[in-house]
Amino acid sequence: MVNRMILNETAYFGKGAIGKIADEVVKRGFKKGLVVTDKGLLEVGVTTRVTTILEEAGLAYGLFDGIVPNPSIEDVQAGIEAFKSAEADYIVAVGGGSPIDTAKAIGIIVANPEFGDVRSLEGEVATKKPSVPILAVPTTSGTAAEVTINYVITDKERQRKFVCVDPHDIPVVAFVDSDMMMGMPQGLCAATGMDALTHAIEGYITKGAWELSDMLHIKAIKIIARSLRSSVNGEQSAREEMALGQYIAGMGFSNVGLGLVHGMAHPLSAWYDVPHGVACASLLPDVMAYNKEKTGEKYRDIALAMGVEGAAELDLEDVRDKAVAAVRQLGIDVGIPQHIRELGVKEEDISAIAKDALIDVCTGGNPRDTNLADIEMIYRQML
Repeated sequence: MVNRMILNETAYFGKGAIGKIADEVVKRGFKKGLVVTDKGLLEVGVTTRVTTILEEAGLAYGLFDGIVPNPSIEDVQAGIEAFKSAEADYIVAVGGGSPIDTAKAIGIIVANPEFGDVRSLEGEVATKKPSVPILAVPTTSGTAAEVTINYVITDKERQRKFVCVDPHDIPVVAFVDSDMMMGMPQGLCAATGMDALTHAIEGYITKGAWELSDMLHIKAIKIIARSLRSSVNGEQSAREEMALGQYIAGMGFSNVGLGLVHGMAHPLSAWYDVPHGVACASLLPDVMAYNKEKTGEKYRDIALAMGVEGAAELDLEDVRDKAVAAVRQLGIDVGIPQHIRELGVKEEDISAIAKDALIDVCTGGNPRDTNLADIEMIYRQML
């Protein structure tokens, strides 16, 4: 079997990493950038920290701040027009998963205009040309969009989210700067951090996992398990650790895929506008429990990484349950809802959202083959 590993050309880590942006722009000969961000980050001055660097270096840029959580086809198309109007030749994406995902779609379509409908990018699509160059500056420690070959767009008309997988979309440079993440409120920090844990766990047990990705995912689980609680409480050192942990998880799952947690989370965001990280975090323990019989010794490894006492000696059934319990307790500790009714899910919608989950591109990577009845069962038991 041939395994593939795709990563950024360059990535900078640590406090002050954004200071390298101007150097990279100049070195690469870029002329004018489009800064893609959201209004909230602009208003609180987070995006300004990046634009100030560009201004002080005498680098021209345009601004597109029309990004919203769960960005839509229409948002992407507006961003494409903004890129063209600015006469830009590269993108600086500043934000969490939504701005970076939107930037990827913009960059891909500008380079490959035949995909201008956006919908045709769903799944694994063989675009002919690499994206317009993207410099990614994450402001949350969870999605790892700055290092992945995936992005997710919402189709409002059809009330669904779809995943796009394309090696051509990966940002050329990532600036993983914990200073840019200090402004996260506790709820966002918790949700994105648990999203990172979901990436690491699903990446570790997915059907496509192999030794190199396993190494990355176990390390990511260890970092997140020891750092997330303190990161939610605002500790700078813990946010620095989470910035690294979520990136390491992204290095892995981007190359091997995910599973049923993400497959079931995407419809919740599309139907009820639930933040992606919250949806994943709520579903993770119950889907782990559903999968446990198909994971061999991997839940023991997860339990050890989570710091479960005696995990090395417990029998397999016990250690699997302990791993699930440890993940659930971490979610509870950082304030993640444990019932999807709290997210607005309605029982009468479950049959429909389960159908969307079954056909989601992530579901196929789940270690346990699933079906519509099982997905409905998990949703219902979580009400």
